[in-house]
Amino acid sequence: MFCILAVVILGSAILCVMTKRIMRAATYLLFVLLGVAGLYFLLDYTFLGAAQISIYAGAITMMYIFAIQLVSKRTLQGLVERLKGSRVLFGGLVSLVGLATVAVVLLKNQFIYKACAVEDAEVPMEAIGMALLGSEKYQYVLPFEFISVFLLACIIGGIVVARKEKENK
Repeated sequence: MFCILAVVILGSAILCVMTKRIMRAATYLLFVLLGVAGLYFLLDYTFLGAAQISIYAGAITMMYIFAIQLVSKRTLQGLVERLKGSRVLFGGLVSLVGLATVAVVLLKNQFIYKACAVEDAEVPMEAIGMALLGSEKYQYVLPFEFISVFLLACIIGGIVVARKEKENK
């Protein structure tokens, strides 16, 4: 099952990046997020799987689709990106620098050694729930609330922009 989910995730991610149609990219992104939720269910993390489906596959993908729909079709039709050799080279160099940075951080802090040294150390679901919904130091309920207010502001801003375009026509 892991291999099937891995193929779905990798294939959808590649198609998401390579497609030229933006709605297809959003659909492929949805498949990537659903595949990640499948991995959570495979690991018996049902709470994280359900959260992945409801928050990311549901809400975030819908927000992307709304943003795509709010942009005028005339704007999207004129966008044809041609890859220049210098841009591809610069993108490759930036990617290699990013990869080297991640590798240095992993090796310097011995994350790989610490992850391999821990045997049968399963994190209980109660600890994950407390980390996500707690309000103490290093817990995430306040960042989630700030993000929800920010997303609400983005939705209202999108509605205002769409309404102004409609009034101008």
